[in-house]
Amino acid sequence: MAKTADRSRMIARMKQALRLEAGSAAVVTIDCQRGNLDPAIASLPVPEEECRRVIAGTNRLLALAREAGVAVLHVSTVYEEPLLASHPFERAMLEARESFTPHRPSDFARHKRPGSVEGQLVPEMDVRPGDIQVESKRTFDMFHGTPLELLLRYMKKDTLLIAGCNTNTCVLASAFGAYNRGFKAVVLSDCVASAYGEDLHAFALSNIQRRLGWVLTLEELREKLGVASPAGAGAR
Repeated sequence: MAKTADRSRMIARMKQALRLEAGSAAVVTIDCQRGNLDPAIASLPVPEEECRRVIAGTNRLLALAREAGVAVLHVSTVYEEPLLASHPFERAMLEARESFTPHRPSDFARHKRPGSVEGQLVPEMDVRPGDIQVESKRTFDMFHGTPLELLLRYMKKDTLLIAGCNTNTCVLASAFGAYNRGFKAVVLSDCVASAYGEDLHAFALSNIQRRLGWVLTLEELREKLGVASPAGAGAR
C-alpha cells in the first residue's frame, strides 16, 4: 500500500490563491439523474445516505448560485441501445455477474436508456426553467460530443463549479476535460458522491485538488463569492 503524501499545505495555499468572479462562473451539475441518485430505481446506485447528502448540497449550491447571479447548467447522460453496456469492460463485468457498486447490485444493462425513468433528473433537485440543460452526454467526460464548451465560450464563462456523480468517473473525467480546455474547475465536496465506494470518491477529490483544480465546501465557495450566509446557516 502506497503511503499517502501530505499535501495539506499546498492545498491550503492554493485555496488562498483562488479568486472567483460570479460573472465568469457557471454551475455545472453532472448526471444528477434517477439512475444514480434515486435508490428506489437506480441502476447504478449511489448509497442512500450519499444520495440525500448530494441532492441537499446541490440544492444549496443552486440557491447560492442564483443569489450570486451565477449561471446554471445541467448535463445528463442517456445510452442508446448500441451504446448500452457495449464497452468491453462493461460486457466483461456483466458476463462475470459482477457489480460495479460494492454496497448493492448494479444493473448496467438498463442504465439510462432514452426516455427511461433512470435517465430523468431527480425530481428533488431544484431545476428552474432558466437553467440550461445539456442532454447529449454519452461518455464520462461532460465535454465529449456535447455542445457544453461552445455554450460556455459564448456565455463567457471560464470557471466551472461542479456538482454531481460519480466522483471518480464523470466528475473526475470532466475535471480533466475542463483542465485540457483551459477552464478553471472547482468541485464542491458537499455536492459530489460515488457509487463505486468511499475510497474512490476520496481518491478522485484528492487527485483533483492536487493537480486539476480546486475542491471547496459550500461555505468556502460562499466566502469566495462574497455572498453572506443565510440566517441560521451556522446551525447546519
